[in-house]
Amino acid sequence: MTRTPLRVQQSFPDPRPTTNPYIVMLRDELAATDGVDVRTFSWASALFGRYDVFHAHWPEILVSGHSPLKTAARQVLTALLVARWRLTATAVVRTVHNLHRPEGLSRSQGALLGAIERATVHAIVLNESTVLDDSTVLPSGTPTTLVLHGHYRDWFSRFPQREAQRGRFSYFGLIRRYKGVDALLRAFRGLPGDYSLRVAGKARADALADELVELAASDDRVDLTLEFLSEAELVDVARQGEIVVLPYREMHNSGGALAALSVDRPVLVPANEVNSRLADEVGPGWVLQYDGEIDADILERAITTVRAEGRSPRPDLSARDWDRAGRGHLEAYEAAVASRSGRRRGR
Repeated sequence: MTRTPLRVQQSFPDPRPTTNPYIVMLRDELAATDGVDVRTFSWASALFGRYDVFHAHWPEILVSGHSPLKTAARQVLTALLVARWRLTATAVVRTVHNLHRPEGLSRSQGALLGAIERATVHAIVLNESTVLDDSTVLPSGTPTTLVLHGHYRDWFSRFPQREAQRGRFSYFGLIRRYKGVDALLRAFRGLPGDYSLRVAGKARADALADELVELAASDDRVDLTLEFLSEAELVDVARQGEIVVLPYREMHNSGGALAALSVDRPVLVPANEVNSRLADEVGPGWVLQYDGEIDADILERAITTVRAEGRSPRPDLSARDWDRAGRGHLEAYEAAVASRSGRRRGR
């Protein structure tokens, strides 16, 4: 007897050209997974549609808008959505992309996120080092399923794969203060010799953008572009570097590191348990780590190591194939629904 697929309402809408490839690949893999009927987000479907599981990714998006009026409207809708989950005993699953809430939330946004967190019955974690406790977005004791963050190798293979430029360091992606791009620019200024630095990505704050422009202006070896990158541009920036530098001050799940490895570029990242596990997984010479604040000596040692290291032709990303992700998500959804057993499905 064929079992009825679980109806899963995602928190993301139909993908657009600028949508994170992780979301697009996840939607496509879930759509191809037996046992899952995946629905993308709209307020109408979330509030009035029939589904068994609500899958939240970055729930702060639900309570934020591009204007005060839109923010207020979204908060009202979110309150109604949480009430609907309570009335229908809907199983809520959350992927823990970040351990902590973003900064700058209002009191009402914080209260609504707290309500979503209390409604969550199961968590999907993206690496083995994720530990939930009283300080994280979900508390200790929340049941979890490990689903490793999928790679981007197939996704990026359609774009031109340029050769590396000798002596070039690269950084790509959205620029926030915690990502340490200012520290990277200061470190590079102290590195003498025939090196260059390519930094590309949109800065989320004007003050940060102004600071980066000022730092880059004093060194004509720096090529700085503070604009949103298309996927082809992202691949180009990553591939042109001998090494990709991601000097995040806080790093838990880095899609940037996986993106660089997916286009066969080694990465320099802060030393922590997550990155150590990634280094062991993908093979020697692909993930280089450093302690403390990044500086010129760290950059010089990294590029020297990259040139000397006998790396494999490509990093081993087999544990992050997307078919495994589909099966892992289904297991999480089934566990979440089982925790709500005895209640009617999809009211």
